[in-house]
Parts: sequence; structure tokens; C-alpha cells
Amino acid sequence: MKIKLIIIAALAPFVVGAQTPNFTITGKIGNLNAPAKIYIDYSSEGKGKSDSATFVNGTFKFTGNIAGIASSRMTLSREGIRDKEIYATGTGDVIYMNFGQENIHISSADSLYNAKWTGSKVYNEMKAFEKEVGPTVMTVHHNANVQLKRATPEQQKDTAYFKILDKQVKALRVSRGQKMLLFAKNNPGSYFALQALSESVSGYGVKADVALPLFSKLSEPLRLSYTGQGLYKILNASTVTALGSKAPDFTQKDVNGKLVSLSDFKGKYVLVEFWASWCSPCRAESPNLLKQYAVYKDKGFEILGVSVDHDKAKWIEAIKKDGLTWPQVSDLKGWESDARKVYGISGVPANFLIAPDGKIVGSHLMGEGLNKKLAELLNN
Repeated sequence: MKIKLIIIAALAPFVVGAQTPNFTITGKIGNLNAPAKIYIDYSSEGKGKSDSATFVNGTFKFTGNIAGIASSRMTLSREGIRDKEIYATGTGDVIYMNFGQENIHISSADSLYNAKWTGSKVYNEMKAFEKEVGPTVMTVHHNANVQLKRATPEQQKDTAYFKILDKQVKALRVSRGQKMLLFAKNNPGSYFALQALSESVSGYGVKADVALPLFSKLSEPLRLSYTGQGLYKILNASTVTALGSKAPDFTQKDVNGKLVSLSDFKGKYVLVEFWASWCSPCRAESPNLLKQYAVYKDKGFEILGVSVDHDKAKWIEAIKKDGLTWPQVSDLKGWESDARKVYGISGVPANFLIAPDGKIVGSHLMGEGLNKKLAELLNN
């Protein structure tokens, strides 16, 4: 069943004055006051911003400018500690949503998670999209964690109970993955068709030969949008990054703000290592990378760390804590990282091994697989 489409003109970027907000979000959540705070992180057409507000008798207000439809996360902390809610084992008062250039009001008697939204056609279409394809992964895990938290002490110790919850979570994820491609096919003019395709590729491993035909049927404004062009790069990355291909060059800033390019390391074997401070598997790989770097750095081997972080402080903290000594760069765009799109990365950790002539000779090499490849190439 097709749902009502967002007016595509809302996707077109336009210039607005810095003093002229084009969206407003007001709210009323109970009778909260300081130290309670509400936070919003949002991005649109590749530009992101974070903001916060203190409650006054439960009320708050955000204003700002967006070029198109924004993807956002809103967090409510009664203690005024944003990260504590975000990382609260899936039970924090955190919501993920989309909104447009609108005057929006949200209200709830008790929490952000249960708030009602009015004044946003984009939010309404997002909810209709979720109704058709199923809840987001974040919502599924949040609900499962809340259910677990409310379980009896006996249930919380019962492995069978955990297996039932896990089965439910997996079933909902599989169902959403199957329905998103159908949604994209049936709603080629909806922003959420583009979002469905993006999630199918990055979260469900849908291959380019399946996604590209659906992408080509999307409306032209969607295909030419910032998100659309980013997805197109990812869908074509399998050809761009095939073994034997010339590695795409890119330039990003290091921790000191200096521009660093992949081409700066021409003449060496370079491991382009995509990672993030919040990625546990990435951090777990660091000790092995340190060992290999120590063995081969004087034999023409270099590592170029490319972070998909958006928080510079956390990025630098992770580098120091893990003792990483090789060059590190990031454009601090998070998952919107330009290098990630060019290389078609759907998850981290991920890497590409580049030969001295600039061609790709290995990819997704971890642990012993990386060690063997480096020994083969550099132990002359």
C-alpha cells in the first residue's frame, strides 16, 4: 500500500540567513526543571549540529536551519548527562526521528520516548513508513531491553527466556529487511524509499545488483540529493574498490587539523583502516595492529586510520588510550564520512591494503589474515 508522499521540493537545498530559523521544535514533558536537559543531534544534506535546552516547568524549545529533511536523535536526561542516556544499555530516554522545515510540538506526561508529535508531516510519514516495514533496530532493541528490565528475577536468570527475546528481536529485524525493498519499489517518490534502500545496503548487506535497479527508479530529486548521491557512491564502490583497482584518493584532517591525503603515502604498502572510538571490535583489533606496525613500519608499511566518529574529543581519547601511533584522519561527519561512502563501507572495522603503486591488493583483513598477508608481501 502506498502512503502519502512528502512534497519533494522539501528536499531541495536553499540558502537562508543565519538569523532566520526554518524549523522550530517546542515541547512539554511533565513538569521537569533543571538539572534535567534535553539534547538534539541532527543532520541534513551533510551538515550536522548539536544543541541542548534546559527545562522550565517541563517546557523547552529548539530552533535552527536545515537544507532538507533532517535525521536526528533526541535525548532526555533528568540528570543533565547526555551520554549516560545514550549508552544506558538500550533503555535510555532516547528517540530517533526525521523532521522537516516545520513548526513542531511534542508533549508527554512522563518521558520523551512516549511523547506525541504534532505539526510535522515528515514525522507522520516516518511513522507510516515504520508501520509498513516494522520498527527500527533501535526501537526493537529498546523495547526488548525494557521488557528484560521488567522481567521477574527468575526470568532474568532463565536462559530460555533470553532465547525467546533474542528470537523475537531477530524475527523483527528480518521482517523489516524484507519489507524495506518492497517499500522502495512501491514508493519511488518518498524520502523514506531512499532511506529504506540506504538501510538495506548498510544494515542488511543488500548487494548493488539488487539495490541499483530500485535506486534508478527513485524520483530524480531523491537520486540527486546529498543522501542519494552518497548511496550511489556506495552502490558503485564494489567496482571502485575491487582487488587490482586503483585506490580512490581522499583527503581529511588529522587530529591537529592538518590535511592528509592517501596519496601522501605513495610508494608504501598502506593499510587504510576504517574504525571508530565507539566500535568495540575496532578497538579489539588495535593490539594486533600495534604489533604488525612495530614489525613492518621500517619495511615500507604504513597504516592510515580513518575514523567515522563525529565527536573529536572521543576520537582523540581513543587514539591515546589505545596507544595508536600511526597517522589518523577524520572529517568528523560520523557515518556520513565521505571516505566511507567512496569505499562503500557498510560497517566497521573494515580496511583496504594498498600497494606502493596505489592498487588495492587486499581488503577486510583482520587478525591472522592480516598478519599472513603482510608477511607474504613484506618478509623479503
